[in-house]
Amino acid sequence: MDNGGPGELLRILRDGRPRTRADLAGITGLGRAAISSRLEPLLKLGLVVPVSDAASTGGRPSARLAFNPGARLVAAADVGATHATVALTDLSGRIVRETTERLEISCGPEAVLDWLAMTLQGHLETKKRPATDIIAVGIGLPGPVEHSTGKPTSPPIMPGWDGFDVPAYVQQTFDVPVLVDNDVNLMALGERATRWPNEDNMIFLKVATGIGSGVVSGGILQRGAAGVAGDVGHIAVSRAAGIQCRCGKTACLEAIAGAPAVAAQLRENGLEATTGNDVVSLVRSGDLAAIQAVRQAGRDIGEMLNMCVSFINPSLIVVGGSLAQSGEHLIAGIRETVYARSTPLATQHLNITQSATGPEAGVVGASILAVEYALAPQRVNDFATRLHPGGHQNTGDLQNVELIAQSSPTAP
Repeated sequence: MDNGGPGELLRILRDGRPRTRADLAGITGLGRAAISSRLEPLLKLGLVVPVSDAASTGGRPSARLAFNPGARLVAAADVGATHATVALTDLSGRIVRETTERLEISCGPEAVLDWLAMTLQGHLETKKRPATDIIAVGIGLPGPVEHSTGKPTSPPIMPGWDGFDVPAYVQQTFDVPVLVDNDVNLMALGERATRWPNEDNMIFLKVATGIGSGVVSGGILQRGAAGVAGDVGHIAVSRAAGIQCRCGKTACLEAIAGAPAVAAQLRENGLEATTGNDVVSLVRSGDLAAIQAVRQAGRDIGEMLNMCVSFINPSLIVVGGSLAQSGEHLIAGIRETVYARSTPLATQHLNITQSATGPEAGVVGASILAVEYALAPQRVNDFATRLHPGGHQNTGDLQNVELIAQSSPTAP
């Protein structure tokens, strides 16, 4: 591995800790002159900046250098079945501008992606940043995605999206790498990065219009051969026997425990409930029927998770999505079944908890996916070699590095 290219120095500094040139020389084994030459393109691009001097040890104090996450922007989008969130983030994943609106995925790819592009352009204008400051785009979609191409693959709730070239369409507006993944995979990345960075074996479960999961095993996000790893909403469970699912099959978990299914059960009891938010409102108001329905959904989900616990042996299960906002009732039902049916060895260190990142997990994960790709050491090195000795290029040129937009980065 290259231990001292510009990209590797940037990787070291991205932990947020300022370092002197001597510190970097000690870490990499390179001389001061070599460190300075490798830092030069990073300084010209603004990716690294000087900060307050280090304490003096009896002579001229050594200037420290730090990663500058505000040097560029990343566009991140979390598109669900009925809502979409679009954000600009800095290079650390911090959201600097965000919009969430009701948007039906069934409107089709052109309508959804046009809204995404228009919203991002509005954010740029508000923040007074040029489009050239965006170095990559990350997008989460509510269905299976072939990560190597960014194309949805037979998504059950996304009419018109199957095989659609999402990166190519977005690149008509933003000529940068566009990385696309299943929305729950990105939620897993976002939750792990912000709340559980030391958890190498975890499941993020989204319970909303659909039910899906992002699986991190051995510290790596698992996508599977066709991008459908974690599509747990269509695992058969006993209480759903004979019930038709929108995927065309019967007995799917989603058919009885997804938000629309729970809302339908409540309507049968004479309650006003259409969406997951309606269900959550009823639960929060103390409605007993809604509480019992959500807890039963948790038990049904627990039946599915029991199989996952035995197969994957996670140490953490994080539950998010609209129905998770009902509080402990859903989690209690899940725990009830998982702890009762799984072996003591598999659950003795298992933590089942509600998402701490909440609705922002998806856009944070999309940002992380894009940043990790765009700032991978070799790609930064490739761009650094393009700088002329005079270094007069526009700093926005970072977006023009030749990148393969759909390369699959490993999970942070």
